[in-house]
This record gives sequence, C-alpha cells and structure tokens, in this order.
Amino acid sequence: MSEITDITAKYTYGTWRAQRGWKPLHVTRAQDCHFWDASGKRYLDLSAQLMCSNLGHQNAAVVEAICKQARELAFISPAFTCDIRAKLSQKLLEVMPKGLDKFFYATSGTEANEAAIKIARMATGKHKIIARYSSYHGSTAGSIAATGDLRRWFVEPAGKIPGVIFGPECNCYRCPMKQTHPQCGLACADYLEHMIAQEENVAAVIVEPVVGTNGILVPPADYLPRLAEIAKRRNVLLIADEVMAGWGRTGKWFSVDNWGVVPDILVTAKGVTSAMAPLGVVATSHAIADYFEDHFFAHGHTYEAHPLTLAPAVAAIDEYKRLDLIARAGRMGEILGVKLRALAERHPSVGDVRGIGLFWALDLVKDKATRAPFNTQQDKFARKPLLIDQVTSAAMARGVFVMGWVSHLVIAPPLIVTEADLDEAIAALDEALKIADQAAAA
Repeated sequence: MSEITDITAKYTYGTWRAQRGWKPLHVTRAQDCHFWDASGKRYLDLSAQLMCSNLGHQNAAVVEAICKQARELAFISPAFTCDIRAKLSQKLLEVMPKGLDKFFYATSGTEANEAAIKIARMATGKHKIIARYSSYHGSTAGSIAATGDLRRWFVEPAGKIPGVIFGPECNCYRCPMKQTHPQCGLACADYLEHMIAQEENVAAVIVEPVVGTNGILVPPADYLPRLAEIAKRRNVLLIADEVMAGWGRTGKWFSVDNWGVVPDILVTAKGVTSAMAPLGVVATSHAIADYFEDHFFAHGHTYEAHPLTLAPAVAAIDEYKRLDLIARAGRMGEILGVKLRALAERHPSVGDVRGIGLFWALDLVKDKATRAPFNTQQDKFARKPLLIDQVTSAAMARGVFVMGWVSHLVIAPPLIVTEADLDEAIAALDEALKIADQAAAA
C-alpha cells in the first residue's frame, strides 16, 4: 500500500494543495456506497467522492455500457457522428428542462462551463460575465475567472481572462448584504440587476442554483425566479451551473426544476455518468441554437462527443429511472435532514444545517451567536491548519469519508444510500464533531 502511495506522490500532482506531505489513500475497489483501501478497510462514501458518484460505485449497467461501446466504436472524430451521439441527445430531451434542446459534449464540468461562457459571448455579441463570490465553476481560464472562491486567487492577475465581475451570493445564513429574508426583498438579486445596469455589455449571469462546495447554499423559493426574470428583462443570458446539483442530487433531475426555472444555458457533468466516464454537457435554448445556424460556432476539441463518454450517460439515465432515484433522493433527503438536525442539537459547534434532497452541509462555528467560522478562505489560501480537516480525519478513522471545505462538511451520499448507511454516518460524525465542540469551548 505504501509503495503505490509513494509512487503516486512522487510522480504525480495532488490537486489544490501543496505537494509536501501528500499521502493519498490507496483505494483498491469500490461498490455501491463504499470503497476499500489496500489494507481491506471499508469506508462509507458520504460525499459520493466529489459529489459525483450519484448511482453509487461500479453500477453494472454503466460498466457494461462502457465495455460495449469500446468494442463497437471506441473513438471517432467529432466531425463525424455515431449511434450513441444521437441516442444520448434524444435521451437528454426526456430529462432536461423543456426548451433546452441543443447540446455540446465536453469531457468535464470545467470544460462545459468554459464552452458556456464562450457560447454566451458569441451568441449575444457582448463580453462581460457576472458571477457570484461563493462559487466554483472550474479550473480552465474562463471557468476559473468566473470562480468566486479562493481557487481564483492563485491565477491572478496572470491567467485570468478579463470581463468577469462578481456580485453577492444568496446566503441567508451569512448574508453578504447583512439582511434577513424575506424582509430583505431579495436585495442580493436586486444588486445583481444594479450591476447589469451599471456595467452594460453583460452577456450572461452564471450561478450555481444550489451552491456546491462553497456551502450547499439553498436559495429561498423566490430567488431564482427573480433572477431569471431580471436576466430576461435585461436581455442577459442566465447560465445555470448544474455540474454538482444536477442528476437527482436535490430531488429533481436538475436543481432549477425545484423552482420551475428554465435557464438559457444549463451546464452539467459529474452525475451524468455517475462519474464513471468524464462527460460534461452544455444544453442551450432554441434562441441560442438558432443564432449559430448562420454564425460560426467557434469552439471544439478532440475529445468532444467521445463515444466512450456518451454511452455511460445513456445507461446512467436509464438507471436513474429504473431505480426511481430522483424521487428517492427527495424522500431520503427528508430522513437525512431530520438526522442531521438532531445531530446538530447535540453539538454546539454546528451553527447551521442546510440542504435539499441528498445535498447537505453542516456549518461549523466557534460561536453560534456570532456565526464566526473556525477558519476562513484566507486561512486555507495561507495553508494554515484547518479544524475541518481534523473533523474529516476523525470521521475517516471511523470508516466514513466526508468532504470538508474551509469550515463546513459537504454531505452528499450516493442516491442509493440506505437509512442504515445514514445511521452509520451519523454515529461517526457524532464522535468526530467532539473535536469541533472542544475547539469552540476553548
């Protein structure tokens, strides 16, 4: 086990971290909601790896789809087409919000967001993109430029494309406008409209409808419809980044479905193949598709619409339906929410519990009254020790993998998770959170 870890650390890069001291766990197999290390220890996957293994690990139908496609046609240039490209396009029409019916196939959410930004600029003839501070949209030039969190800081000023500006996120726990909903009248949305009016030349607003790693920020019911109305009235495109929140994660096919909103562009990845193959999808409206009928579509790459990435998506959609996982995520999410709130009552370090479907966060604080977090983005940027890492390590020692980011836990298990699995996870978190409680009491 140590040899594989050592070779990996010596010859490959660990992402979003300093390299010294990196000792990645050697994983040998995974199945359903669990994975195993080389010593045989089993771990419950409470964050679906990177919030992406929605069907669980090693779904048999998806595995077979990849193998079958490899035998039939492993690759063909995107200048050509093949059966699976047409089949997935038709399959997506069954689940996408109505009106989004032309697709570009990339190989990651990052690439898909990059394409979406370029498409918006080309289709509108305008340049500026409005994003929000608590956001992550990817790591390539355009997508990192539209990322509001600390991951953008490392590439500034070099490597940051111009024309992206940031506005307030919708965070009712720590409102950047220092307001309280509903008395605020959605000041955060209104401020984005103010930005559009003052900036001019705005091509699009890009948002995660439910913010992912930056806190699982679920907007109030009136926020997204207001934002969509503003964008339409101001002749600005709305891009919904559903890379993490799509594919049943929130109890709907896509998180925008919770509020009846159809964006102009929807970007997704991760759960589209349950992360068993690298696929990103950009879905666009009629109006955008019509524009490119007689205008140059200036984008593409070698692995666009790669057959080995498209086939597992078809199988995955069929599996979501066969297992009724979209509705199941809603039901299991209600059960999970009850358990997490009960857990929070036992731990003074848990300041907030928020979520939707099987997409939740435990926000850890030094003081519930002030809502002060244990650590900040600046701490992570400066590579200071983070308390959240101690908590996740303690959970890992008890056989539960959960992702932590700055000062909160991201709880997003595979959609096939059972109540027994959740009980196992809660028991491990119950012990791990004692570390945060002790820090809060110090």
